[in-house]
Amino acid sequence: MTEIVISADNHVNEPPHVFDRVPASMRDRAPKMRKGADGGDGWSFDGGPPKRTFGIEAMAGRAKSDYKLDGLAWDEILKGNYDGAAHLADMAQDGVEGGVVVYPNQAIFTYMSEDRELGVACMRSYNDWMYEEFVAADPKRIVGLCLLPTDDGMDVTLAELERCIAKGARGAFIPGMPSRPYNDPHYEPLWKAAADAGIPLSFHRTFGGRPPDQDWDELVEQQVSVPGIAARFFCAVRPLTYMIFAGIFQRHPGLRIVAAEVNFGWMPFWLQTMDQEWETQKAWAPAAIDVAPSSFVGTNVFTTSLDDHVGYDLIRGGSPGLAQATMYSTDYPHSVTLWPESKRHIAELTRGLRDEDKHAVLAGNAARVYGFEL
Repeated sequence: MTEIVISADNHVNEPPHVFDRVPASMRDRAPKMRKGADGGDGWSFDGGPPKRTFGIEAMAGRAKSDYKLDGLAWDEILKGNYDGAAHLADMAQDGVEGGVVVYPNQAIFTYMSEDRELGVACMRSYNDWMYEEFVAADPKRIVGLCLLPTDDGMDVTLAELERCIAKGARGAFIPGMPSRPYNDPHYEPLWKAAADAGIPLSFHRTFGGRPPDQDWDELVEQQVSVPGIAARFFCAVRPLTYMIFAGIFQRHPGLRIVAAEVNFGWMPFWLQTMDQEWETQKAWAPAAIDVAPSSFVGTNVFTTSLDDHVGYDLIRGGSPGLAQATMYSTDYPHSVTLWPESKRHIAELTRGLRDEDKHAVLAGNAARVYGFEL
């Protein structure tokens, strides 16, 4: 029997018209795709030349020996970057037939716009493009994540969530670097609304928002470094830990949070540490949860993963709950993508796994979180 595969973390590279749906009075200020000094195309968010042109975020179709940080022109990028039907065709070539969850790429910089009226309008324009064009290719098999303006007031956030649900949204994106940490009570209305609607919320590494001082890469204006790429595989530990201990998932048992592209080989030590400290410090630390912190992982908290051989070895070794906590992804079309070699990677990663664990990671978890039909 052929195993159904869902990729729970894919990306678009937004087309030149993605922000054309902003109100007419703002169109001259909206971000524009422009030619860079290196001959490539990139997005300008401030009216000047692009800070960086396309490169590692659009490497699908290139050999690793031909990877480049920037310098790509728009017409050098695979159509699957911005066209839903072409995206699905590329996934089918890779053996991913079940569906895809699609994250933004350049639109995340609208979270940093000083002109917040324009920033929110751009998010809405992106969301309209996502559902009216990209997802429309096959709404059953593409889950496009709408951008939520979480830094622009809870009324604005909830209104956009409701608007996008009406358009067919089955998941929403929240920034990886919010202005307030997610354990802040400010977000309680969002957690309740998402839980009540059955809409999972996803953050992707440090995508979106203003970076903390220690994040060198982000502070130097869209620069990218290899140590930064590696370090961000561990960026979900802090927000997820604080959310769990804050009792968010105990208060909202229907809420599901997905941390994308962080793998899961680190999870056993994290789970052990949370449970140990929850038990050890009970005498002096008032607890907002009355069950072990690890019990929320695989029920409310999930990750997406790539070729995490350590993680899959831990599943093979019987590490409890890991297979229920992560979802396979290709990260198309970024530089770490497993596309178009998913069949080989999956064969290596899942060799010797129990059938139920293999199914959970490759499709079952994504199906129960995002509502795919298997």
